Amino acid sequence: MNNLTTTPDPVSNQENVLILTPLARFYQGYWDNLLALSYPHSLISLGFVTPKTREGNAATAALQAAIAKTQNGPEEKRFASISILRQDFDPPISSQDGAERHKKENQKARRSAMSRARNSLLFTTIGPYTSWVLWLDADIVESHPSLIQDLAAYDKPVIVPNCFQRYKNDKGQWDVRPYDYNSWQDSQTAADLAKKMEPDDILLEGYADIATYRTLMAKLADTSEGRDKKSIIPLDGVGGTALLVKAEVHRDGAMFPPFAFYHLMETEGFAKMARRLGWSCWGLPNYF
Repeated sequence: MNNLTTTPDPVSNQENVLILTPLARFYQGYWDNLLALSYPHSLISLGFVTPKTREGNAATAALQAAIAKTQNGPEEKRFASISILRQDFDPPISSQDGAERHKKENQKARRSAMSRARNSLLFTTIGPYTSWVLWLDADIVESHPSLIQDLAAYDKPVIVPNCFQRYKNDKGQWDVRPYDYNSWQDSQTAADLAKKMEPDDILLEGYADIATYRTLMAKLADTSEGRDKKSIIPLDGVGGTALLVKAEVHRDGAMFPPFAFYHLMETEGFAKMARRLGWSCWGLPNYF
């Protein structure tokens, strides 16, 4: 452990990266995006946790097929190791439909379950030689091939880029729009709301009846071609779509609270916990 490094040049220093993904559905685009990462695959370990549901069973089977094809294919595409865990608890909601998942009344139970899954995955797969942990959502189908190197270059304990979604606009043309609203800078309004809450209540983003007036990184993005992609800002909350964490932050005790932690849960609660432990969190509003 004394020789373990986390540096801005992880490739030259042969630093091991653990990519972790809670996976309820398998998307071939996600796997293809993983394969396209330019970080040496011999330094990448993968970890997945899937629910014990019909959808989870199908996702596990498709994942296993993709793994077998890759690990028996060209050596440069093979990953150092791959682990698949199954959740040992029932999911709080049966459907993975987007509308159902994002209903406000489902958030506390859903985020608690997601936190438990993340923690189980993390503490089962992190090893003594893990330098970095990249949390990558299962529906991320497009990222820069140099994602790991790009984020590590900032040498920050916790760093997250913006996440955007491609869609067809009213003119029938492909466009992009913000997707992850969980990366933010706190506001006095949110702090005042928290003071009036019961200990187990949580503050949520993206719901009209809970106006926190936090500064959302998703709203700070410059989508122009000439934007400064290296712009960096401090954050109080982080999303988990593509979250790079120095492994020592997790080893120090920063995990994903499955309970209300200062009225926050899951990735937002993780950011709060990391900051309470003395680690800073950062965001890249123009990198997506």
